[in-house]
Amino acid sequence: MESKMTLVPVGRVRINGDAAWIDIDPQYRDAMVGLDGFSHIHVLFWFHENDTRESRATRQVRPCRNPSNPVTGVFATHSPLRPNLIGLTLCRITAIDGLRIHLAGIDARDNSPVVDIKCYIPPEAAAESIRVPQWV
Repeated sequence: MESKMTLVPVGRVRINGDAAWIDIDPQYRDAMVGLDGFSHIHVLFWFHENDTRESRATRQVRPCRNPSNPVTGVFATHSPLRPNLIGLTLCRITAIDGLRIHLAGIDARDNSPVVDIKCYIPPEAAAESIRVPQWV
């Protein structure tokens, strides 16, 4: 079941010391309208530094690279080693300046291509209904 998809970056992650931001490509300026009404965004980015045949072939890891954690399928982890190297992180917006979204921090590397941005809307489900493994 091989099929190809095309992803086009909408911007790039930039990190300089403690400062983090996303520079949005000018063609997506209109997509930012209304974003200033949100405090947080989900950022989907590409693990560009892991884009190797071996990384894409990895199916199981020890979460957090901790040898005492159980061997776990990558779909049940946040590992950057996966079939499709898409990362997801929740970020707090500190400012928006033109095509630049300033962030309190981001779980991505400098120059990571940003695949998409989605505004964060808190879930209605109560926290007690959420279940996670013990290693988390």
